Amino acid sequence: MRRPAARRRLRTRPRPPAALLVPAAVAVLFLAMPLVGIAARAPWSRLPHYLSDAAVLEALRLSLVCSLSALALALVLGVPLAWMLARVPHSAAKTAVHALVLLPMVLPPTVGGVALLSAFGRRGVLGPLLEHFGVVLPFSTAGAVLAATFVALPFVVITMEAAFATVDPTVHEAAATAGASTWRTFRSVTLPIVADTLVAAAVLAWCRALGEFGATLTFAGNLPGTTQTLPLKVYLLLTDDPDGATVIAGRRCPCFHAPRGARGHASCARAG
Repeated sequence: MRRPAARRRLRTRPRPPAALLVPAAVAVLFLAMPLVGIAARAPWSRLPHYLSDAAVLEALRLSLVCSLSALALALVLGVPLAWMLARVPHSAAKTAVHALVLLPMVLPPTVGGVALLSAFGRRGVLGPLLEHFGVVLPFSTAGAVLAATFVALPFVVITMEAAFATVDPTVHEAAATAGASTWRTFRSVTLPIVADTLVAAAVLAWCRALGEFGATLTFAGNLPGTTQTLPLKVYLLLTDDPDGATVIAGRRCPCFHAPRGARGHASCARAG
């Protein structure tokens, strides 16, 4: 009779300290107030007008194309990198790769756009070589996809590395003993184990790509129908039609990222 009681006690979750409740409630309120503000100020009666606007629909279409393409690239490149980082022992090279992975998360988005221009622009490090093969990334849809991938990739790598590190090594050893190749073990054993985390990483990366603003504006510009995604359209509407910007922002993904450093790029946005 004592053992079930002990198990029930172990399953009971400890109550959080009272000292943590106040800052936790403030954090929830802080995160909720911007959404409440949008919901309260948006002229919802004009919603059908804005949603039927051709420019808004084109920006939405372009946002979905760029964010989903960036998600695909982030998964194809990020999952293998995360698996390698989780498997290799700690070294100076691993630390350097970790720093590179974190770099897009700590850089201001506009600085990331300048870095992309320095690498893939026509006068960048790889730009002339790409142009030789007829590939021009700045101020193109492909450039917008590249900018979104740059900021979304770290979310896949960091999340999946933590998931791969928790997989029991004996699972891989058992698969190798059964004659499975490394690729088959990864595909049939490892990925199913971390499938839930993979979905979470994909959602995080997609939301970050969908809300990208600064790097896209700096590297790909703000060309309607080519690189003008929904965040850029919202920023333009803040100048010309604030009510429209509020309505469109309220209808976007809840993971909408506010434009960081937008004021410094007002002239670029208007020029687009």
